[in-house]
Amino acid sequence: MILAICALVSLAVGITVEGWPKGAYDGLGIVLSILLVVFVTATSDYKQSLQFRDLDKEKKKIMVQVTRDCLRQKISIFDLLPGDIVHLAIGDQVPADGLFISGFSVLINESSLTGESEPVNVNVANPFLLSGTKVQDGSCKMLVTTVGMRTQWGKLMATLSEGGDDETPLQVKLNGVATIIGKIGLFFAVVTFSVLVQGLFSHKLQEGTNWIWSGDDAMEMLEFFAIAVTIVVVAVPEGLPLAVTLSLAFAMKKMMNDKALVRHLAACETMGSSTSICSDKTGTLTSNHMTVVKTCICEEIKEVSSSNKSNNFRSAVPESVVKILLQSIFTNTGGEVVNNKENKIEILGTPTETALLEFGLLHGGDFQAERQASKIVKVEPFNSAKKRMGVVIEFPEGGFRVHSKGASEIILASCDKVISSNGDVVPLDEPTTNHLKNTIEQFASEALRTLCLAYMDMGTDFSVDSPLPLKGYTCIGIVGIKDPVRPGVKESVAICKSAGITVRMVTGDNINTAKAIAKEIGILTEDGIAIEGPEFREKSEEELHELIPKIQVMARSSPMDKHTLVKHLRTTFGEVVAVTGDGTNDAPALHEADIGLAMGIAGTEVAKESADVIILDDNFSTIVTVAKWGRSVYINIQKFVQFQLTVNVVALIVNFSSACLTGNAPLTAVQLLWVNMIMDTLGALALATEPPHDDLMKRSPVGRKGNFISNVMWRNILGQSVYQFVIIWYLQTRGKEAFHLDGPDSELILNTLIFNSFVFCQVFNEISSREMEKINVFRGILKNHVFVAVLSCTIIFQIVIVEFLGTFASTSPLTLQQWFVSVCLGFLGMPIAAALKLIPVGSN
Repeated sequence: MILAICALVSLAVGITVEGWPKGAYDGLGIVLSILLVVFVTATSDYKQSLQFRDLDKEKKKIMVQVTRDCLRQKISIFDLLPGDIVHLAIGDQVPADGLFISGFSVLINESSLTGESEPVNVNVANPFLLSGTKVQDGSCKMLVTTVGMRTQWGKLMATLSEGGDDETPLQVKLNGVATIIGKIGLFFAVVTFSVLVQGLFSHKLQEGTNWIWSGDDAMEMLEFFAIAVTIVVVAVPEGLPLAVTLSLAFAMKKMMNDKALVRHLAACETMGSSTSICSDKTGTLTSNHMTVVKTCICEEIKEVSSSNKSNNFRSAVPESVVKILLQSIFTNTGGEVVNNKENKIEILGTPTETALLEFGLLHGGDFQAERQASKIVKVEPFNSAKKRMGVVIEFPEGGFRVHSKGASEIILASCDKVISSNGDVVPLDEPTTNHLKNTIEQFASEALRTLCLAYMDMGTDFSVDSPLPLKGYTCIGIVGIKDPVRPGVKESVAICKSAGITVRMVTGDNINTAKAIAKEIGILTEDGIAIEGPEFREKSEEELHELIPKIQVMARSSPMDKHTLVKHLRTTFGEVVAVTGDGTNDAPALHEADIGLAMGIAGTEVAKESADVIILDDNFSTIVTVAKWGRSVYINIQKFVQFQLTVNVVALIVNFSSACLTGNAPLTAVQLLWVNMIMDTLGALALATEPPHDDLMKRSPVGRKGNFISNVMWRNILGQSVYQFVIIWYLQTRGKEAFHLDGPDSELILNTLIFNSFVFCQVFNEISSREMEKINVFRGILKNHVFVAVLSCTIIFQIVIVEFLGTFASTSPLTLQQWFVSVCLGFLGMPIAAALKLIPVGSN
């Protein structure tokens, strides 16, 4: 704004004194420079805002299970229509306004709409479900009545406009740096202006014309003021916040391609500093494609494979037991077997439910027939606190039966009877209990997930309002479910270790299963500890302080165990913790962590809302990619800051010292504006968009207390600044003799040489800044098209400014020899930068 006023005054005085068009050149030069800077900055800001808009659309994409045209299918919430039947389960967000059709134990959290923290019980008597609320417990079917902006949530949203992201921690830190540099620049600008004005007064006193002021004197005063203002413009590194935003926006866009959706900007940079990852097992470290491979039914262990004929299994097990087993599988489930559009059988539900239903179908079960043979009167869905689910069915002839399934140890502890080898129900004695416990441990040591199935006949005295019994069950059997390790996870864990990131497995599964898989993928080592949640809970603060650094596996953990572990790691040990989660109960830990990673496929909407990043393919390898991108963002911004501070220091010192010692500034306002654009907008574009490379994961994490401007950066900044200052000072004091310049234009040519050499110093310093510690700065340079384009544009514009825009930019065309020397002086900065990198400095 001040420069714009400067330009207008310059135009007015110039045209009055020298006439049109000669007197307008200086003013027009400043105006054009301002317009160019504003245009480039606005364009990059607009492109970045478009990227955020695209990401925002991705954020709001939620898929739901609906029945439409008598077919069960998965569709986007944006495609919902009135009349669709939506299937809701724990953790889902209600996607539209609708009516409850059928379901069990449905509790809805309406706090997002009403502010009331108490969940509302939804049933036939109170059937209204509102968009934007969350299913806290139970499952149901809902008939959609209203969608879009006509829903209660839509009407509420219409009165609000969503605010943008808060500033990230790095942006806040850099704003502080920018403010300090700006104040230093302001001080230098005031002193420079004072020295230049004092020089003019001294000159006029010597001539005895101190009371006679001409238009030329006014123009000179204005030029001094423009230089002072431009020193402030150059000194204030407004490119710092721009570089952070550009780098984060670029990383977010690229991470979308790598199957990671960033919900909060700060997550990018925080993930780069992470020192610890607490990961789920199922679906993240394992493939989440489960199959039943072993069973222990009628006290006998049997192998199961899809190639086995179902007759083999059925002939070895009494028919009465098969009947109860299939009834348990098909009634006590959150999944469903449906016909899809191609009229093929499709199994819907969680991977565990899918594995059991597949096992039931493989052995001659009929899902629909089993469901029609009895009536389900009560359902208690699975949750990670109880680690079990149950269902009560009523037979047509009267009488109730409860089926229960869940964590093997928990269900087995609630049984007092078992089905014997000949199919009879017998009391559960100690030898049989030990046999079943050994079977559970054997399955778990083979990295199988174990589930125990049980039932209890209730007679006719059951009330729907009473809770399901916790004791007195008959054990049907134990199933071992194989969930193979995801390809690439072992390598990803090894990459994390080499990057100084500790990976911990936190799972609700059996400790033996967890240990077997943790050993297979390299998480559990010889000196590491595997612990169960109940044991962890009993530890005192002193014991936890000693224990937590050694914990590598936590099994049978509750959501609060996970929360406690994360809290201690963050507060007591000062670690930067990333946590993965998929269930509603993971929300506290995701919220507590520095960075919450929710699963895109298995994750509930509640978990996704509490997370900073959504891992779209539920793969641990993607988490490592996010960490790599985070480090890339941090280092790219460090590179840019190193580059920018070098330009700042040199531009300030050159103009200040020159003004003080010679009475004029070698770099004019227009030239300084061009330098400002090179280092701010174009520099941000070039250095902030460098893609990551594998070497980033071979260095230690920054952690919570790392200095942003490191000793390495100070070494490079000071070394390069000294070189550039010496070059420019030499040209200023000895340039005329060195280039044999004389005549009326000698001062203009010398100043053009200084300007040209200074710009080429920045061009080659930009290349040197690609690596802060390594000498080879050309690796992968041609793959970064943005960098090459920015560098090419800078050189082309510099040629145009020097050769063709002399009148506006106060430059004079140079000879080939002078061009060659300018470029060589700039290029010499590269070997100097390489030599500087050989000087050892401390890491902090």
